[in-house]
Amino acid sequence: MARPKVTIIGAGMTGSTTAHWLAAAELADIVLVDIVEGMPQGKGLDLLEAMPIIGSDVNIVGANDYEPTKDSDIVIITAGMPRKPGMSRDELLEVNAKIVKTVAEQAIQYSPNAIFIVLTNPLDVMTYLTWKVTGLPTHRVVGQAGILDSARMRAFVAMELGVSVENVHCYVLGGHGDSMVPLTRHSNVAGIPLNQILPPDRLAAIVERTRKGGGEIVSLLKKGSAFYAPSAALAQMVEAILKDKHLIVPASAYVNGEYGLKGFFFGVPTQLGRKGVEKIIEYDLNEEEMAALKKSAEHVQANIAKLEEILAKLG
Repeated sequence: MARPKVTIIGAGMTGSTTAHWLAAAELADIVLVDIVEGMPQGKGLDLLEAMPIIGSDVNIVGANDYEPTKDSDIVIITAGMPRKPGMSRDELLEVNAKIVKTVAEQAIQYSPNAIFIVLTNPLDVMTYLTWKVTGLPTHRVVGQAGILDSARMRAFVAMELGVSVENVHCYVLGGHGDSMVPLTRHSNVAGIPLNQILPPDRLAAIVERTRKGGGEIVSLLKKGSAFYAPSAALAQMVEAILKDKHLIVPASAYVNGEYGLKGFFFGVPTQLGRKGVEKIIEYDLNEEEMAALKKSAEHVQANIAKLEEILAKLG
């Protein structure tokens, strides 16, 4: 039986680190695609030469064209400009829209049956763009955001309380940006809700640090943005899909009435399996949580309106 095939478009730090996680887990053969000549080929070869050491039999190739991506099971889009210190994700909208539109148009030609996972910022808008460009059914397009945001929150809670990260379960919904919605009432440590185990001021500080988590790393790195945690989150999504795990994670999925929202991609609890998005789980939210989610949704919808203007100009 042929091994699954995963294409990663964008072989920068996030793309190549995603390839690293996937290869180490022996999940799929991997194609790294980038416009920079020699770079994906060099990274692919370097990673391939590590496989005998870790005992993984996957094949890894790098390319500057899309021919080697033919018949991929999953296509991951990480291509785009990263944030610079002080920038919001929204400021990347126009430049990354052009990039994502181009790569999605080319990738779908070679892999019409693939599931597309999007990482490029602004995340929810680029996921919507990928769906629109590819013409795929909504269940085969999904964006990675909530896993990363929730993982950051889990790390901060574990550090605060001195417990294992495995005991911490956090759920961050909404758009991938400053308006994201960490659900402190639904998040817990070994079953104890966060709002019962942490003082209000410490919990508020963790929520704020979660919202600014990406920006904190951007400001520390000076050049580029986070790549270890985002790529680990992508690998988790790939594993859930290829192994048909029916795993429920926060992800950017197409809402069609859930939470009273409709017609765009947004961070919600999403069940992932071999067909992609299997269903969206609806939590029982109180008025305050729902208001925050609606506010986040309005922000995403405003950016989608800007995207439509950009697409009209591009023709």
